[in-house]
Formats: sequence, C-alpha cells, structure tokens
Amino acid sequence: MELLLQFFNTLFELSNEMAPYILFGLIFAGLLHELVPDTIVKNHLGQNSLLSTIKAAVFGIPLPVCSCGVIPLAAGLKKSGASNGSVLSFLISTPITGVDSILATYGMFGWAFTIYRVVTSLIISIIAGIIANFYTKKEIAQSVEEEHTSCCSGSSCCSSSSHEKKFSIKGVFKYAFVTLLGDIASPLFVGLLLGALITVAIPQNLSEILLEYSWLSYIIVILIAVPMYVCATASLPIAAGLMLAGVSPGAAFVFLSAGPATNTVTIGVVKEMLGKTTLYIYLGTIVVGSVLFGFVLDYVMSGVDIKEMIHLHEEAGIVAIASSIVLWGFVLYFVFGNINKKFKVFS
Repeated sequence: MELLLQFFNTLFELSNEMAPYILFGLIFAGLLHELVPDTIVKNHLGQNSLLSTIKAAVFGIPLPVCSCGVIPLAAGLKKSGASNGSVLSFLISTPITGVDSILATYGMFGWAFTIYRVVTSLIISIIAGIIANFYTKKEIAQSVEEEHTSCCSGSSCCSSSSHEKKFSIKGVFKYAFVTLLGDIASPLFVGLLLGALITVAIPQNLSEILLEYSWLSYIIVILIAVPMYVCATASLPIAAGLMLAGVSPGAAFVFLSAGPATNTVTIGVVKEMLGKTTLYIYLGTIVVGSVLFGFVLDYVMSGVDIKEMIHLHEEAGIVAIASSIVLWGFVLYFVFGNINKKFKVFS
C-alpha cells in the first residue's frame, strides 16, 4: 500500500513538472503551424541531407524546451514534411541545451564545461540525424512517392498546397490539442506511468552505489538516465551532487547528456512517430555518444572543482497543477475515447 501511494505521489509530482512544458510545446507548435508555411519546413528540413540535419540541430539548441515539450514541436515538424533525420536531430539537440540551461551550466561549471556540453550535443544530434536519413531513405522515398501519387490523382496536382495559410487562433488550439495531442496521447499516457514507476524504483543512495561500483558508473548512469525524466536545467544540481560525492565528471556528464535527451515518454513517441529503426538510432546514438564524450572529459580533465552547488526544490504552483489537470483531461479523453471506439467496432 505504501509503494502504491508513493507511486501515485510520484506520478502527481512528475505530471506537475512536465505538464506546463508539454502544453507550452503544444501551443508553440500550433503557432508555428499557423505562422510558418509547410513549404519552408520542407525546403529547409525535408531533404535527406547533411545541411538539413545541421539546420534542425542548430535551430533546436537555443530553444528553452525540455524533452517532453519538444515532442509536439517535433511532431509538428514531421507533419509539415521534415525528414526523419531532421526531426531526430531536433529532438536530441533541443532538450539537452536551451538558453536557460546554457546560462545555468555556465553559472555552475564555467564556460569550458558549457561549451563542451553544447558542442557535444550538437555533434550527437547531427550524427543521429545523418544515420537516420541513411537508414530510412528508402522508407521516406516510398512515402513521398505514395503521397505524390495520391495528391496528383485528381484533376489538379496538389492544388491545396498553393493556398496561402491564414492565421487563426482557433487553428492554433485545434492543431495543438486535437491533431498533435491526439497523435501522442497514448505513448504520453504510458510514458508517464512508466516514468513514475522508474522514479520510484531508483534507489535514494545513488551516489553511494556509483562510488562503490565506479567501474560500472557509466552503465549505471545510462540505465537510470535514459528512461528517467529530467530537464536540462534540473539535471545540473544532480550532476553537481554526483561530482561532489566523488563520482567522475565523465559519468556525471553522461547523466547531463542522456538524461535530458531521453525519457519513457519521448521513447514511446519516437517509436510511433518515426518507427523502430529511428528509435534504435535515437537511443543508440545518445548512449554511445554520451559515454564516448564522458570518457573524453575524464581523460582531458582530472577533476572538476565545484565550489557551489545549486539545488532548488520548489513545491508545485497553481500553474503546474492546473496544467497537469488539463493535460491529463485531454490524454484520458483521447486514450479511453479511442479504446471505446475500438471496442464498439469489435462488439
């Protein structure tokens, strides 16, 4: 009973922490959909090229969006015609960095560590995008051909795309909370439940375990960081705490890199939106890249002198709780609404 209460309490806290960013991402994606023509996305991010992948990665670096807030933005890019590689590159680079995270990293670790974090996230995201474009090239080409054939089967070839898009507030919210949220509701629901379960399962004495098994610290950090939800800024005090406890800077860096870039929610959405192949590329590139750059950091730096650790733990405010209620309302509506529809079909 105690574990069950702890699970629901963790789920509540996790929802409060994530919901405002997810809702912000949905609204931002809706605004982009209304303001930015799909042709611009297709022209700049729709090609299976290195330049498109780099553009997506660079575009994502300054955005102050977490690994869950980036989901609706990435979904919007995909719907607008961006390639798998561009979407994946954006998905990885955006949550690891961000203006707020960059400034916080500088305040805690200095410019050298900050630049290293930004550059490595850029490299990892670009490599992931290149690999994704290479392995999904045939799938994308087939999809584009089918869409072209379908679109041009009528009397006019894709005539609907030539109409100029008019901005509409109603269109923003319809696209955000009906189209996008409807697409990601199921993996979001499962991801939140798994995220809470994993958070409860993580031992409280993490730093002691990492010190006791220092030779396994990289693997342990990866196993914890990949499914766990932690935003780029919130990961900083955790990493600083690990370093102060004696964990190597490289292992702490792995947490800073893999933690914000992945979580159970994003993993589920990537699988549904981009397919299994891209999901494996997404996870594999982040894991290998984070560990590799962690080793490099340990080799270059004998240690990191942290004089002050920043750790803020604030109670959820009204905005966070209200956002959580709104998000869960939509998610439950889409999830159980779809289940009821499927049940009626088979009954």
